[in-house]
Amino acid sequence: MDGQALTTFVESVCGEGHLRVEADLGDGFVRLRSAEAERRQAAHDIRATEDIVIEMLRNARDAQARNVFVAVTREGERRRVVMADDGCGIPAALQEKVFEPRVTSKLDTMHVDKWGVHGRGMALYSIAANAESARVMASAPGLGTSIAVETDLSRVGEKTDQSTFPTFEQTAEGALSMRGPRNVLRTACEFALEHRASCNVYCGSATDVAATLYAFGLATLSAAQRAFCPHREDVPVCKRLATAADAATFAQVAETLGLSISERSARRIMDGAILPLASLAERIGAEALAGRDAAGAGASRQAKAPAAPTDARGLKLSAGDAAELKGAVRRAFADIARRYYLEEDTEPVLRVGKDAIHITIPVAKLR
Repeated sequence: MDGQALTTFVESVCGEGHLRVEADLGDGFVRLRSAEAERRQAAHDIRATEDIVIEMLRNARDAQARNVFVAVTREGERRRVVMADDGCGIPAALQEKVFEPRVTSKLDTMHVDKWGVHGRGMALYSIAANAESARVMASAPGLGTSIAVETDLSRVGEKTDQSTFPTFEQTAEGALSMRGPRNVLRTACEFALEHRASCNVYCGSATDVAATLYAFGLATLSAAQRAFCPHREDVPVCKRLATAADAATFAQVAETLGLSISERSARRIMDGAILPLASLAERIGAEALAGRDAAGAGASRQAKAPAAPTDARGLKLSAGDAAELKGAVRRAFADIARRYYLEEDTEPVLRVGKDAIHITIPVAKLR
């Protein structure tokens, strides 16, 4: 029997998947054969912090996350990226293996998107190979995941300007044009814009992300769930900070997620002095609206003769105020949702018009 005939025989007996898999690791994870990984393209190129962020975002997306929280911090030449999501999670036995080559849970769901092929089991391996450290901080099946990556910027560089948020202009066709340095913020914005219908992305400092996770937990856990929590490990990763009763515990729980914050910052978060982040999609919308209004005002000034000064700007909210308002609505709705057996984990949609604020709360029955 020649090689082709043998291959055909094995396929007919074991199925095509057998030829693609070197080892079944359990819980839906496999190690691909080298030939299959090569068929899904060569190893990832991790050359910058921005590459690490996009690969981690794609991993969260493929884990069916609806909310992804990205914390980026820097101390000297050390860059730390922590990404928490509410996706399907990783079993404890596989939390080290996912950083090995060709280990994936996506045997039949390989993605081809604007960033290339994803699903070869090489993204986390390539990140770990280029980083000083990469580890799963917290995860469990059905409870989401938090991964922390630390790099040496002398080895893995990044754009010099990491503070500039991209600017957006709406074209005549209604599309958004994005400008600005291709830094971490722009990378995350591009992903958030591409997946705005299925995934909310939040990006900021460790303290900002901790405040956002705290608000997320408060909005989606009942008071009883927060107060009576004998095993915090049973609470979804992205909601655990809401179970902290004091600043010291808050800082300790944040550390288990990979977020290093002081007790003072923890206290300020719990007191409401540090507000949660707006999602990147909301920030993009606000930027685009501001750009459109500015362009419209400029065109109007050119078209009309000078007239008496009038205030035609209408109502505008800063991103921080919009996030604060949405957080308050989420918390208020959570109490009502429990009374009517509705899904509490919902994201209000806020639109600011010329003379009104419109808030829409999606409603779904508990499953």
